[in-house]
Amino acid sequence: MSKDYYQILGVSKSATTDEIKKAFRKLAHEHHPDKSGGNEAKFKEINEAYQVLANSDKRKQYDQFGTAFETAGGPGGFNWSDFQRAGGFQTENINFEDLGDIFGGFGDVFGFGGGGRRGRSGSRGGADLQIETAIDFEEAVFGAVKTLRLEKDIVCAVCSGSGAEPGSKITSCSTCGGSGQVAQVQRTFIGNIQSITTCQNCGGAGKRVEKICKHCNGRGIEKGVRNLEFKIPAGINSGQQIRLSGEGELGAKGGQAGDLLIFIRVRPHKFFKREGFDLYTDKEISLPLAALGGKVVIKTLDGEVNLKIPAGTQSETVFKITNRGVPHLRVSKRGDILVKIQVKIPSKLNRKEKELLQGLGVGEGEKIEGGGLFS
Repeated sequence: MSKDYYQILGVSKSATTDEIKKAFRKLAHEHHPDKSGGNEAKFKEINEAYQVLANSDKRKQYDQFGTAFETAGGPGGFNWSDFQRAGGFQTENINFEDLGDIFGGFGDVFGFGGGGRRGRSGSRGGADLQIETAIDFEEAVFGAVKTLRLEKDIVCAVCSGSGAEPGSKITSCSTCGGSGQVAQVQRTFIGNIQSITTCQNCGGAGKRVEKICKHCNGRGIEKGVRNLEFKIPAGINSGQQIRLSGEGELGAKGGQAGDLLIFIRVRPHKFFKREGFDLYTDKEISLPLAALGGKVVIKTLDGEVNLKIPAGTQSETVFKITNRGVPHLRVSKRGDILVKIQVKIPSKLNRKEKELLQGLGVGEGEKIEGGGLFS
């Protein structure tokens, strides 16, 4: 029975080579036999379809003759039984870019790399830790030095991380020769592949101890507390992070430690709001100051400044105080402060104040109430 390669890959007959390649990668990841829930038969079928449709000559023959061209013996034909007898893809049929994408997630099996950090002996590196810390608004603007108390695994105080009782003899692992890794050759449906795996005899440490440390049970680590001092850079904002290299979880058997990621949350300020590197605030002024002009004191994070108010200033007018905002990260530059003016209208007036206001005049179509000159 003829196979529908287009249906197997889930593409149309007019699909481009890029579309075929994309569909192949997705299905290969999904059905790879070394992945949990993988399907070797399905994976072979996907590869068979891809090897034909990704090759322009084979695709033309397939479109004309169907899978019957497999047994025709013509130039460029494809026969899955030949593939199986040969023990894998022939060199001219392999797209190593595709294989790198597919096998990238199975580095421990095929020896193509991937995975987490590893120590010099091949032992697994420690995981990254993530925490959140809250800082004051001023600390985010000007920077600060903070101390963090962190409960985590630390190097065993008794064996100094060796996993051996003090005075106990430590020898190189005879199985891996001290490297912590061993080479293995695996027979797979794509041929024999050499892989590098962690030595099971020493667990990747590359050494054997005569007596394991009783304090940490040979792990080389114990629970403890770290007091970390770190710097808050001036200009940092909520949602940004600080990375402390090597302050994450310790690696097993001497593996490299992970990093500590500190996510910053900035507490709000009582009258400033931040947008980028600029600060925004409101300032209420009296009606006479708005009408006649003058100066008003504005509080900034650096101290007080006098802001000039021109005569006739209206509510919602915004004035800029330059270079008093938030410092730019890694740049010697600061944002600005933008002050929005709110003109305060008095709610209660005595007779004299009313008469003074009435004396300012009446606009077209206006009638001022309250008695006096224009009642």
